[in-house]
Amino acid sequence: MLSNLLIVLPIFGLILAGWIARRSNALGPHATREVNRLVVYLALPALLFDIMAKASWAEIWQPGFILAFASGSAVIFALTLWVRTRQGSPLADAAIDALNASYANTGFMGFPLVLAVVGGSGMGPTLVATILTVCVLFAVAIILIESSLRSGSSRRDIAFRTLVALAKNPLLVAPVAGALFMASGWALPGPLDRFLQLLGGAASPCALIALGLFLAGNGAQRHRPASARVETALVALKLLAQPAVTWLVAVPLLGLPSAAAHTAVLLAALPTGTGPFMLAEFYEREAVRTSRVVLATTVLSVATLSLYLAITG
Repeated sequence: MLSNLLIVLPIFGLILAGWIARRSNALGPHATREVNRLVVYLALPALLFDIMAKASWAEIWQPGFILAFASGSAVIFALTLWVRTRQGSPLADAAIDALNASYANTGFMGFPLVLAVVGGSGMGPTLVATILTVCVLFAVAIILIESSLRSGSSRRDIAFRTLVALAKNPLLVAPVAGALFMASGWALPGPLDRFLQLLGGAASPCALIALGLFLAGNGAQRHRPASARVETALVALKLLAQPAVTWLVAVPLLGLPSAAAHTAVLLAALPTGTGPFMLAEFYEREAVRTSRVVLATTVLSVATLSLYLAITG
């Protein structure tokens, strides 16, 4: 538990820094929006391009691991999306909730945790999980949100406007451009590589600071009973249901080697990352709920991850 706590302490520290900056008026009331836009338009696209451009087919092509981890994310995402739309939630809000329940924090927490528990052999699968989460799952949610926000017109008009919006979205353009660069076989020039590292390295810290800024201004809002129940369900889906589904696919169904199965379940058990909050705040959809889910899963994951590691030895 101590090692897990040491891994998540910087996350809490960055959230706290944002909270203090807003409470002390070091950053103004519009800081959340502006810092989040910095992440969405500059830092995160640079990180996504960098991840895809530097990947290799040898690292990415791990069919068993891909199927196990992707199944866990996809099942929970689809289940949450279906339940929330059946409960009357708009598609855009349901997509954010689905991300809350299935978007593992593989980038910020996955690499140090897997390195400590599994070793260097787990770095390749962690990269694959990061690509599936940050690029693929993120893209699906953005498509659903954009489609929802353009409802009320003819299907052709909705499709055209959605495609235009997606083509302009840097969070989709960047990983596609990175994948094309990877396929070309070229190496990133030194100055460009350093530029992407510097800019992309700001994505997670700035997103966590933006979360702290948001909590300082909105965290005191009272829980409505219905909203509290939804948040509790999302936390349970993320920390318990997603790793359980991943284990069912990895072990009984696929019979993956123990190291691959263990890595897949460990990554699936990670708390919700900041990606859902960035979208929720950017599109102005359920940001309060999302911020609470990110914070709650991060706090509780110290116990759930420690329990899982104790069970697996």
